[in-house]
Amino acid sequence: MLVYGARQVGKTTNIFKFATDNYDNVVLCNFERNEPLQKVFDKDLDPKRIIMELEVLTGKTITKGSTLLFFDEIQDCSKAITSVKYFYEQAQEYHIIAAGSLLGVALNKKKKKNEKADENKNDIEKKGASYPVGKVTPMTVYQMTFQEFLMEINPQIMESIKTCFETNEPMSAPLHDKALELYRTYLFVGGMPKAVLEYSNKKSPDFVRAAQSEILSLYYSDTGKYCTPSEQIKINAVYDSIPYQLAKENKKFQYQPIGSNARAATYEEGLHWLINAGVVQKINKVNHGWYPLSNFIDGLSYKVYMNDVGLLNAKSNISFNRIMTNDLATGTKGGLAENYIAAELVANGLFPFYWESDGKAELDFVVQIGDDVVAIEGKSADNTQAKSLNLFVKKYEPKHVIRISTKNFGFEGGIKSVPLYAVWCIR
Repeated sequence: MLVYGARQVGKTTNIFKFATDNYDNVVLCNFERNEPLQKVFDKDLDPKRIIMELEVLTGKTITKGSTLLFFDEIQDCSKAITSVKYFYEQAQEYHIIAAGSLLGVALNKKKKKNEKADENKNDIEKKGASYPVGKVTPMTVYQMTFQEFLMEINPQIMESIKTCFETNEPMSAPLHDKALELYRTYLFVGGMPKAVLEYSNKKSPDFVRAAQSEILSLYYSDTGKYCTPSEQIKINAVYDSIPYQLAKENKKFQYQPIGSNARAATYEEGLHWLINAGVVQKINKVNHGWYPLSNFIDGLSYKVYMNDVGLLNAKSNISFNRIMTNDLATGTKGGLAENYIAAELVANGLFPFYWESDGKAELDFVVQIGDDVVAIEGKSADNTQAKSLNLFVKKYEPKHVIRISTKNFGFEGGIKSVPLYAVWCIR
C-alpha cells in the first residue's frame, strides 16, 4: 500500500495504530536524511537481500506475515518505491505500507525526469524512479472532517444530525444553534490533528493558532528542501494568493492577482506542486451538467481551495471571536464556507466540479453520486435565493438538488435543505 496525504494529517499515527491492531510488530524505515537506509536499495531490488540488510540496520526481525514493514518518507528513496513491485511479484508474504508527505510530488518529478532521461541509461537507473503500477493499493489520508471533529469534541449530537438528514425533519432550535456553533468552531480549528488536539485539551484559540502556524511553517520549509529557489518563490506566491482568491466575488483562480506580470505558464508548475503535495485542491469547471460530468470539463477554468479550512483562516489571520460572531465580510464568509464544503466532499470520496453558464450563472458544486448528477449550492448564511441553482435545475433536470446554508433541515420544491454542519452526511 502507498499512503498519500499532506504533512501533519496523521498518516504515521494511523499506520502505527493499524500495525498495533493487526501485527505482532512493526519495523519503521524512515528514509528522510537516512543515507544508510537509502543505500540498501542501490545495489539491486532483490527482496531477500533487502530484508536481510534492513534487519541488520534496524536491529529487528522481519517475520513473514506477522511484521508490518513501514517505509516512511519514501519520497526520499525512489528505488524503495520501485522495490514494492518486486516484493509483490517475488515475496508477497512480506507486508509493506509506504507513506510520504511529498510522495505525490516525488512521483510527479520522477515521471518528468524519466520522460527526459537518456535512453542509454542502465535498467536499474530507469527502474529506480518507476511507479509500481498495479502492484500497490493507493490510499489518501485527509485532514479530520467535521464528522471526525464531532467524534472528538461532541459525539452526542451526531445521531441527531444524521437522523434529520435522512428524514428531512428540522432539528430542534437549541440543537440547531449548538450545531452551528460547532461548525463555526471547526471553521477556526479545522481538521489538522494537532490543532484539534490543542482545542480538545485546552479550549484555547491561542494554542490552536500556534499549532496551525507551525504546520504552515512546515509546508513552507518543504518547498525549501525539495525545490530550487526559483521554484520556491513561485510555489509560495501561488499558496499565499489563495485567501485573496477565495474572498473575491468571482472565486475562479487567476494568476494576475499573484503579481502584475504573473502568467499561467510561469506559475502553473507551482500550483501543480501544491496539488501533488496535498496542500490544495483543484476543482474544475464543467460546461454542462450531463452525466458523466468528466466529459464536460473546461480545463482552463478552475477554483483552488486549501486542504484545511483552519489553515485557510490562519493564513488570513481571522480571529476566533470574529468567526464565532460571524462578523466577517461577505466574500470572506463565502470563501470559508466554500473551502469547508469542498474539503468535506473530497474527503467523502466525491469529486466535485462547479458549473458556469456563459458568465451569467454559477453553481458552486456539481457531483456524481452513483449514476446521478447532484446539484449543490452552498451559502454561508440563511440567504437562499437560488437563481443559478434554478437555472441549472431547469436546464439539466438533476434527480437530486441540495442547498447548503445555515437554515435547518427540510425539503421543499424538490430542493433538500442541508445545514452547513451536515455536509458530512452527503455521500
